[in-house]
Amino acid sequence: MTDARELLRERRVAPSILATDFAHLGDRVREVMDAGARVIHVDVMDGHFVPPITIGPLIVNGLREQVHDAGGMLDVHLMIERPERQVDEFARAGADQITVHFEATPHVHYAVKAVHEAGCLAGVAITPSTPADAVAAIGGDIETALCMTVNPGWGGQPFIPETLPKVERLRQLLPDHVAIEVDGGIDVETPARACSWPVPPCSARPIRPRPTGASRRRPARSDLVPARSIPRRAPGRK
Repeated sequence: MTDARELLRERRVAPSILATDFAHLGDRVREVMDAGARVIHVDVMDGHFVPPITIGPLIVNGLREQVHDAGGMLDVHLMIERPERQVDEFARAGADQITVHFEATPHVHYAVKAVHEAGCLAGVAITPSTPADAVAAIGGDIETALCMTVNPGWGGQPFIPETLPKVERLRQLLPDHVAIEVDGGIDVETPARACSWPVPPCSARPIRPRPTGASRRRPARSDLVPARSIPRRAPGRK
């Protein structure tokens, strides 16, 4: 059985399924897990909190056995309004951790409580305009704090360097057991900057479609460098 808490103790890249070829989703997830990934990031957007609409619990349910059997976890990032209303559906579908946005609900404590009652680890995300100190009051009740390094919802955005001090501030504010996740605009240049603070962050990046005619080689670990700022291929990609 996957020990999600243990997986979050180590510095990791969390490949996101958002930008992948959904006709071959299982194959793409298998590739990154064969290469060493253990945290699969699932970006959920509702067309309200952010403009695009992406995926829902059916995709999570479709991946649960594959990811769990390989010793991984499903990290569900809800970029949706009133996320507490959808927590049970994603938990039943197989989510191991559910992250809600501080800005998406007037009752973030209630949302976190709902996540825990559903049997999942809880995370709280903040957008670039939200100060790190906003998370302080809920810090003792969560397992992950997610710092967005682009504005959520759209792909191809450049990494916002002004968000980096917030990563350090989150580490200062939050208990040691809380993992810090960095999400957005991550490419081959930005990981060293995002990981330069004395924290063990988990960086989300897309699982990219293989170009037509590419070989079915096993991906090298170097293929898993966080790469969120690759040009957008599909609507909704961050």
